[in-house]
Amino acid sequence: MPDWDNARIFLAVARTGQMLGAAKKLGLDHATVSRRIATLESALGVKLIERRTNGCALTATGETFLASAEKIETEMLRAQAALSGADVAISGYVRVGAPDGFGTFVLARHLGVLMDEHPGLNVQLVPLPRAFSLAKREADIAVTIDQPVEGRLTVKKLTDYSLSLYASRKFLEDRPALAEGDLAGVRVVAYVPDLIFSPALDYLGDFSLAQNPKFECAGMLGQIEAVRAGVGVGVLHDYAVRDLPDLVRILPDRRVTRAYWIVTHDDVRDLARVRLVHDFIGDVTHRLARQFI
Repeated sequence: MPDWDNARIFLAVARTGQMLGAAKKLGLDHATVSRRIATLESALGVKLIERRTNGCALTATGETFLASAEKIETEMLRAQAALSGADVAISGYVRVGAPDGFGTFVLARHLGVLMDEHPGLNVQLVPLPRAFSLAKREADIAVTIDQPVEGRLTVKKLTDYSLSLYASRKFLEDRPALAEGDLAGVRVVAYVPDLIFSPALDYLGDFSLAQNPKFECAGMLGQIEAVRAGVGVGVLHDYAVRDLPDLVRILPDRRVTRAYWIVTHDDVRDLARVRLVHDFIGDVTHRLARQFI
């Protein structure tokens, strides 16, 4: 009978494609992960993983076992969710994936309050300009800018948010025509096109700036700093720059609106710690509603 903990390690290797990546994710050393996989393969009498120079790949048998291991994982999570309904202190890890703007300017500033109330709770915030796969357990909760329509997911809209065109005061002083809306030839701070993880981030066309010269930066925080430094004008999140007096909104009558969604996988949504963080994010967003639009 294979050990469930070894199956859990197998899932991490399958999802990361690397022994080292799985070790980092699980907080183990590489040798331990390799040994536990070998133990699992020995217990099952089959080869599950093929080691390669650039990582690992599942064998045909490994692909079959992956489906079984994920079913076991689902049942374990359901059991944990049922047990966590008891009157016990909230504890454990919850990983939250979010776009870098929302993660930095909203979640990083407020999640500490929740952790103060629940000392046993550990939150891992991953504020990156990318999409997160909940099916692969890259996060327990994801904040997205697109509404997911497929998968065993629970999806709820958090809020709409607005973006406007900004420049630094110094940049405007040197280019008075900008204040009148003349954007011809002005450099634009924008995302790197082939690294945009959602069409919702491609909003230069809304300001007729698609053909302007560009300074491209993959992260929203870098874009804000570039605009502040006078590299060019940029379409920035209004809630993120509302307290920066050195930035001025250009074309104040023109804005674009996008939305944030909060998503959990059905396998983990009923875990008490996941529900707690999920509901807290919703409450914080509701409380800050006026800042987003």
